[in-house]
Amino acid sequence: MRRRTVRDVMTADVVWVRPTSPFAEIARLLHEAEVRAVPVLDEDRRLLGVVSEADLLPTAAEEGSAPRWWRPRHIRRGRHQPRARGSTPVAADLMTTDVVTVAPDLPLGAAARRMRQQGVSWLPVVDADGRVVGVLGRSDVLSVFLRDDEEIRREIVDDVLKRMLVVDPDRVAVDVRGGVVTLSGELDTHAEVELAELFAERVDGVVGVENRLRAAIDETATEYGIDPLS
Repeated sequence: MRRRTVRDVMTADVVWVRPTSPFAEIARLLHEAEVRAVPVLDEDRRLLGVVSEADLLPTAAEEGSAPRWWRPRHIRRGRHQPRARGSTPVAADLMTTDVVTVAPDLPLGAAARRMRQQGVSWLPVVDADGRVVGVLGRSDVLSVFLRDDEEIRREIVDDVLKRMLVVDPDRVAVDVRGGVVTLSGELDTHAEVELAELFAERVDGVVGVENRLRAAIDETATEYGIDPLS
């Protein structure tokens, strides 16, 4: 059973700016791309920081035209670079440098936990060389729960029952409604019953499992020399 990774759902077409990009260019890009933040990359696409709407707010306020911007939660606050008084601010002056990132091969579930733990909703995806290869948004993570029920059912039958447990799928009825899986029927042992539930829970898009499976053999009774059929 293949687990989805960040690479499977991330947005690879990244909107970004250079450290020398001026304030006006960044503001225009945020507006045109309809995003609330952009990564700041060097010439090798290595991540230097992130500029958000909130990072632009102090400069806009200096001009007396600060809009009512919302501060995005995809970053943690870092120090801005000092700039000469009266000079035009660029991305290197405005960016936040303490950025939470994820690797492209990180399992999607782990990425979701990192988002929740860090209290963020948007993450740059950075490879082993520090290059940005995509961005991961909360909507990208949630996309796995938009899988069709029949697609989920087929994966449970083909991957969980046939390939992982090596059991006849005709012995198990698999019903999926709204991402909730109901397993019913009979398997040989309690261990198989428990594994069927465990593996089904790990299928992308599953929000819950109702396990109605029975075990034909009581391993506990067998362990103590009791004939479970007597």
